[in-house]
Amino acid sequence: MPLGLGRRKKASPLVENEEAEPIRAGLNVPGLDGLTGGRVGLGQGATHEGLPPPPPSLRPRLIFHTQLAHGSPTGRIEGFSNVRELYAKIGDAFGIPPTEVMFCTLNTHKVDMDKILGGQIGLEDFIFAHVKGQKKEVEVFKGEDALGLTITDNGAGYAFIKRIREGSIIHQIQVVNVGDMIESINGQTLIGCRHYEVAKMLKELPKGKTFFLKLVEPLKAFDMISQRSGSRLGSAQLGTGRGTLRLRSKGPATVEELPSAFEEKAIEKVDDLLESYMGIRDSELAATMVELGKDKKNPDEFAEALDETLGDFAFPDEFVFDVWGAIGDAKVGRV
Repeated sequence: MPLGLGRRKKASPLVENEEAEPIRAGLNVPGLDGLTGGRVGLGQGATHEGLPPPPPSLRPRLIFHTQLAHGSPTGRIEGFSNVRELYAKIGDAFGIPPTEVMFCTLNTHKVDMDKILGGQIGLEDFIFAHVKGQKKEVEVFKGEDALGLTITDNGAGYAFIKRIREGSIIHQIQVVNVGDMIESINGQTLIGCRHYEVAKMLKELPKGKTFFLKLVEPLKAFDMISQRSGSRLGSAQLGTGRGTLRLRSKGPATVEELPSAFEEKAIEKVDDLLESYMGIRDSELAATMVELGKDKKNPDEFAEALDETLGDFAFPDEFVFDVWGAIGDAKVGRV
């Protein structure tokens, strides 16, 4: 066999001798220098109408750096289009089952709900994966209608606590923390449930009765052991690069420009309404609603678009009207 033509050794997904602090994600994206707008499809399709999909060798290659939040070497991951595929890549990089990943944060190893990975990743964001830690079971007496919880999910079957309202029933139970995954309620498993389903179940629990929660907390680094809550009011822009990678449950991921000021304001308003009406926070869902509503001429057109795309949520008419108003307020710059 001629010299130099042997099989190439597969590169390790782990980066050796790299510092633990977040760094710029490695990029090798042909044609993205000076990105000012537009979209680049990942995996299939072309961005310009009438042009065939580019050959695989010319498609954008995005490489992100990642660590386990409680501490690990740095890994490189690429080639994912949705959250489940992302978790699978993280599992491959660190030799763990993808089901061990609870959620990811961007640019911080702490359980900071303002930095939670939703539907978009900045092209230079550093991904920290939070894996399952200690299990715990708590007994809760529902003495009030509201428990004080805001629920979100990871897009891959796990619902977890995103916010605990100060002074609420749950706030008085010190072992329950932001970031805890809700595994079951009264023995009924919640694996595979969406956040709005879990929030509805909690809301429908009878007042004046005791119920049981099985929770799983994320494995923490030493400097996070005493952490009670990583949530702040408001939101933070996660994208730090020239664009964001938008993850989609259907179809390929796309590289997009950063949200406009209008879109950021509208998404924040809609996310607040989701929390107020449904007890959930979901920036990806809010972004989808803003995208559906920003070009609609009236609330009826907007309601039809929501039914077609997000019919499973069965949003009440009052909520839809308020969302329409929030998008309109953001357009004209109202607070």
